[in-house]
Amino acid sequence: MKTGSKSDIVNYRLARANETLNEIEFLIRQGYLNNAVNRLYYASFYAVVALLTQYDINTKTHNGTRQMFGLHFIQPGIISKASGSFYRDIFDKRQTGDYEDFIVFEEDEVKSFLLPARNLLKEIEQIIANK
Repeated sequence: MKTGSKSDIVNYRLARANETLNEIEFLIRQGYLNNAVNRLYYASFYAVVALLTQYDINTKTHNGTRQMFGLHFIQPGIISKASGSFYRDIFDKRQTGDYEDFIVFEEDEVKSFLLPARNLLKEIEQIIANK
């Protein structure tokens, strides 16, 4: 249940995004690669939800969040195409890893997602800071 001001919710979601990103390197070192992909998605999701909340765009599902993010921020060029592609791809990877059998991600592949996740979060933080 969301309580607090819009600013409180936005700041909370950004903090969750950063905290979740910080977990990922530990998960990779421990060999929990599927969990790392899941957390990469959720770090990105928390940041995207913060951005949508800042702009009073409400969604009820992960798919709706992805669609509204694309419509309001990627298509108009507010968020880079690279970050938009990353968000779409990490959404798909998380779905695959969480719901399909016998999926095992490779360490190099998972590590390759870290920089795009950080870039997405930085873009979102800058947009929120400048609103």
